[in-house]
Amino acid sequence: MARRTSYYVEGFGHKNPIPAACRVGDLLMSGIVYGLDPATGKPAEGLDQQCRLMFQHIRAIMAAAGGSTDDIIKVTVWLADRSQREPVNREWLAMFPDEATRPARQAMAGDLDGGKLVQCDFVAVMA
Repeated sequence: MARRTSYYVEGFGHKNPIPAACRVGDLLMSGIVYGLDPATGKPAEGLDQQCRLMFQHIRAIMAAAGGSTDDIIKVTVWLADRSQREPVNREWLAMFPDEATRPARQAMAGDLDGGKLVQCDFVAVMA
């Protein structure tokens, strides 16, 4: 087995030749994950839809890597408007309902491009 394994997800990808996530040993790190609409190949309309799709892509990336969202230990979120956290929190609580087992999270303002209103990356430890 190769030291490094890259993961790609149908319906989510980057324009540049990079994987959705990469694993070395037990450590899995994602690239930037955002609310890409698989039907258009562009960011979805509105923050609510972008957040929904971003978290959907996180689930798909974890499944492609053979894990689950229970393996995620840290999520970093960038928002075009940092005051607009409610849609992120709604999806966050749906993915991580148990406050005793949520991963760490940092949210900050970002200068996002191409119509993106939110994006994230994450780190997971795979057993």
